[in-house]
Amino acid sequence: MHKDMEKEYLLKGITAFKRKFTVISPEYKILALSSRFNGIKESETIGQHCYKVFHDRSSPCKNCSVKMALEKKKPALTPQSVNSLDLDEMPCYFAYPIFSGNDIEAFVSMDFDLPTRGGLEENLQRSNALLRNLIQSSVDCVIAADMKGKILIFNDAAVEVFGYTEDEALNTLNVRDIYPGDQAFEVMRKLRSGEYGGKGKLKLYYTDVISKNGETIPIKLNASKIYEKGQKIATIGFFRDMREEFRIKNELENTQIQLLQAEKMSSLGKLAAGVAHQLNNPLGGITLFAKLMQEEYDLEEGAKEDLGRILKDAQRCRDTVKELLEFTRQTRHLMRPHDVNHAISRTLFLLESQTLFHNIEIVKDLDDSLPHVQSDIQQLNHLFMNIILNAAQAMKEKGRLTVKSSLMPDGNRVCIEISDTGPGIPEDILPHIFEQFFTTKEEGKGTGLGLSLAYSIVKNHGGNIMAKNKPGQGTTFIIEFPIADKGNEGEESGDKI
Repeated sequence: MHKDMEKEYLLKGITAFKRKFTVISPEYKILALSSRFNGIKESETIGQHCYKVFHDRSSPCKNCSVKMALEKKKPALTPQSVNSLDLDEMPCYFAYPIFSGNDIEAFVSMDFDLPTRGGLEENLQRSNALLRNLIQSSVDCVIAADMKGKILIFNDAAVEVFGYTEDEALNTLNVRDIYPGDQAFEVMRKLRSGEYGGKGKLKLYYTDVISKNGETIPIKLNASKIYEKGQKIATIGFFRDMREEFRIKNELENTQIQLLQAEKMSSLGKLAAGVAHQLNNPLGGITLFAKLMQEEYDLEEGAKEDLGRILKDAQRCRDTVKELLEFTRQTRHLMRPHDVNHAISRTLFLLESQTLFHNIEIVKDLDDSLPHVQSDIQQLNHLFMNIILNAAQAMKEKGRLTVKSSLMPDGNRVCIEISDTGPGIPEDILPHIFEQFFTTKEEGKGTGLGLSLAYSIVKNHGGNIMAKNKPGQGTTFIIEFPIADKGNEGEESGDKI
């Protein structure tokens, strides 16, 4: 009776033991288990493999204490530190063998204060939450996709840039759809090559992506493949929206170009001032002595006519010098009301006698009643000079140039049209003519800054500029400027010589 009571108390002690207690055969089959396995019925587990019942695995756990005890034929304790959060590597805790003679009949396995599966799951959940917060807080777009292109991660920045909701991206969008053309295949090719940051990586790659509304967005991409147990399972990309950076860069380039242009015009102005001083003195002498000869000598009619021509040509020279000084004179770039017709006429006056325009018919259709435009007169001079010279070069120095000014129907804007009879601009080139450094001229004959500078000047004045094209029939540049406020019209101070 004493032995029976001892066995009964032993069984009660095992049942009351606050740890999971299992008896396992050398074939990893469950022979007995304590009541601490809540939710697991003993009748349904006896004879089943422990790794299947407890961990839903098809083979023993990699870090199994029973496996270690079987190999060493002595008790085994799984190391206390578990660095991996991989639930497939869950340990079987502590095991010691039950011997029958020299043979191992079974193993007793129990858990101690090592992390349980629930603890690992909690750690994994905390890690996943932290990782998600990091991804969602990223200032760059973070997009991950499986090897078929199904999107797995689409953070808040991606939602803002691409215009898709997270739900749309995860359920309906393929990662290939965000790239134009075959660009997605090009990105994958570079990821495979290993030449752009290492195997499975792509660093600092500039390309375009397409938003939900069809907008083309320039981006800088850093991407990599994700591996698990040596197998490629996904790709992840960090997309930086470059629109604002490119805008600032373009503004800086425009500013630099304008500064260079201003410096060039300053040098030209100084040169013109020196030349004007040297020319005005002899022109003054020619005019003075021609008039004295007319007044003090009794000359034949033919001689008087010749002196008249001398005086007329001398005055024309003085007018040309005056207009050149006015054109190149440096101002403080103050915006004042100016007569746009006067700026056009001054430019044509300086150009029409040049060799380039000898075989070009110039037609002026200027509305004399135009209100003034709030503008910088020097920049207007540069604007019209650039466009008119481009027109003359397009016509190869032969054709008709028409310059027209008018008030637009809304009464708030002035319109200037400059038309030529050249070959026109090819349709594939037309959208790019105002871009910096874009030129169709031969190398060394054009910088591509003329029309981009003209565009910048018009935009700085709050206006618009566009080109209408008829291939084979010429091109028309249309410029619109807002008129000056009525209260600001008056003396154009600072613009007279």
